[in-house]
Amino acid sequence: MTQTLIAQVTERIRQRSAPLRQQFLAKTAAQLAAGKGKASLSCGNLAHAIAASCSHEKSHILDLTRSNLAIITAYNDMLSAHQVYKTYPDQIKATLAPLGHTAQVAGGVPAMCDGVTQGQPGMDMSLFSRDLIAQTTALSLSHNMFDGTLLLGICDKIAPGQLMGALAYAHLPTAFIPAGPMATGISNEEKVDVRQKYTAGQVGRDALLDMECSSYHSPGTCTFYGTANTNQLVFEAMGLMLPGSAFVPPHCALRHALTDYAAQAIAAQAPGTPGYRPLSDVVTEESLVNGVVALLASGGSTNHTIHMVAVARAAGLILTWQDISDLSDVVPLLVNVYPNGTADINAFEAAGGVPMLMTRLNERGLLHQNVTPAIGSFEQQLQRPQLQDGQLQWHTCHDTLNPSVIAPQGEAFQTSGGIKVLQGNLGQSVIKISAVKTQHHVIEAPAKVFESQHDVEAAYHRGELNQDCVVVVRYSGPAANGMPELHKLMPILGNVQKAGYHVALVTDGRLSGASGKIPAAIHVSPEALRGGAIGLLQDGDRLRLDATHGQLTCLTDLTGRTATLPDSEATQHSWGRELFAQARHLVTAADQGATFLFDAQ
Repeated sequence: MTQTLIAQVTERIRQRSAPLRQQFLAKTAAQLAAGKGKASLSCGNLAHAIAASCSHEKSHILDLTRSNLAIITAYNDMLSAHQVYKTYPDQIKATLAPLGHTAQVAGGVPAMCDGVTQGQPGMDMSLFSRDLIAQTTALSLSHNMFDGTLLLGICDKIAPGQLMGALAYAHLPTAFIPAGPMATGISNEEKVDVRQKYTAGQVGRDALLDMECSSYHSPGTCTFYGTANTNQLVFEAMGLMLPGSAFVPPHCALRHALTDYAAQAIAAQAPGTPGYRPLSDVVTEESLVNGVVALLASGGSTNHTIHMVAVARAAGLILTWQDISDLSDVVPLLVNVYPNGTADINAFEAAGGVPMLMTRLNERGLLHQNVTPAIGSFEQQLQRPQLQDGQLQWHTCHDTLNPSVIAPQGEAFQTSGGIKVLQGNLGQSVIKISAVKTQHHVIEAPAKVFESQHDVEAAYHRGELNQDCVVVVRYSGPAANGMPELHKLMPILGNVQKAGYHVALVTDGRLSGASGKIPAAIHVSPEALRGGAIGLLQDGDRLRLDATHGQLTCLTDLTGRTATLPDSEATQHSWGRELFAQARHLVTAADQGATFLFDAQ
C-alpha cells in the first residue's frame, strides 16, 4: 500500500509535469550541445576572465582538457552558518591544483538570516531573497567559463535559491558543499522556557540576551531542526551533496576531507568526460519524492512546502501540496529532534545522521532507488563517511546509535509524517503536527482577528487572549508584505496554551521552521489581499481546525460579507522594501511556491 502510493504520487508528478519537464530537458540538452563554454569565448572574453589569475592557473583554465569549477558562495562574516565558508575557495583551489583543475569564485549571493530579521522590516524581504539568490546564481554562471558548479550555501532561502539558479545551468555537474553545525549550547527546553518567561514579563532582557547568546555562540549552523538544517537533510536525501556530509562539524579533519573529495568528484564529471553527470540527471521526479519523504520522516520545516514546490518548478516539475500531504499519510516520523523532541541536530548526527535515516526509509520501501546522486550511487547514500589513516571511507549503517533520536528498525515515533494540508471554506493551508500533542489536533473556538503579529502582542499584554480562541493574522501573505515569519506569536500563544486555554493560529503568513507546539494553519491560500476568505473573518466567528481529518473551516456563515483591503504598499516604502514592489505584484501564491520567477501552474 505504502510503496504503491509513493509510486502513484511520483507518476502523477511525472504526468502533470510532462510538457514542462520536456522543455527543461530540451533547454538543458541545447546548452550541452553548444559545447564547452570556454571554447566559445573570444580571446578578449578569456583574457578578462583570467586576468586576476596566476600564470599557473591561467594555463590550466585555458586548457580545454581541464575542468574549471564555478564556486557560488554565500560567505559573509556576520552569519555563523556562512562565516565558515571564508577559507573554502582557497581550500578547493588547492585540492584541485595537483590534478590540473581550477576553480573560480564566480559570484557571491545574498545571505540574510531570519534569526536576525525576525520582527523587523527586513523580514518582509526574506522570502523574496530566495528568488533573488536564484537570479544571482544564474548571473554568476552566465560568464560561461565553467565545467561544474559548487554551491556554498546552507540557510533558509539561500540553499533553495542557489539550487533554483543552478538549475538554469543544469547541463553542468553540480553539488552543495556543506559546512556543518555549531556545537550544542544550552538545551532547547531552556530556550523555550526563558522566551516564554520574558514574554510574560517574568524575566528581563538581560536574562533573555544571555540565554540567546548561549544558544547561538560560534561558527556553524544553528543546532535546532529549523529550515536551514532541513535544507541540508533534504538536499542530501535528494543526492545533491556527498553522502553523510550534511552535519559533520566545521573545522574538523573529516569536514576538510569531505570538501576536498566533493570538489575533486565534480571536477571529474565535466561535460565530455566518461563520468559526466549533469544536474538535470540528479533532480528528477524520483529524487524530488525522496526529498519530500525525508522531509516528512524527519519532521522538517513547513517552509519546505513552499521551497520544494519552487525548486521542483525550476527543474520543470510540478509538485503540489496534495502530493506532500498524501505522502505524509504513509511516511512515518522516524526522527525525534527539536521542535518535535528535545534533541538537536548534533544528536541526530551522532545517532547516524542522514545515512541512518535513509537506511530506515529504504528498509520500509519508502525511497526510489533508481536515482543518480551528484556523487556516488544510491547505495552509497546509505553509508556514513569516516577518516581511517587519513583516508575517507564509507561504512554501511546498521542500527541507530541513539534510538530516542532515530527510530530503530521497524519502529516509529509517529505513524504519519510531520506535515498535513488542511482544506475547507477558508482555502487550503499547511499544518505541522509532528510537534503538536494529540489533544491539540482539533481546536474549535471563536476567532480573534488581527492584521499583524504586533497587534497580537499588544492584545496579549492587555490580557485579551486569556480565553479559548483561534488567533487569525491576515494580510501577511506573499503579495501583501512578502510573507514574513511571525516569530513573535510562538511565545505568546505558548503562554496562552500553558495557562490552560485552547488556542490555535490561522494565518496567510509563515512560521519559523523551529515552531510547532501550537496547532497552526499557516500559508493560507488564497491570501487575504488576493480575495481569500480569511479576509472576511471577524472577531467571534466560530473556527474549527481539525488536523486529524485535514480540515480548516469557518462555521459561521460568511455570505454577504466583503473584505476591506488595506493599502499594504503604504507600509512597504522604507528599509529597502520599496525595491521589491514588483516582486509583491508578481509573486505566486504560497501553494505555487511563492515565487516571482515562474508563472502559476
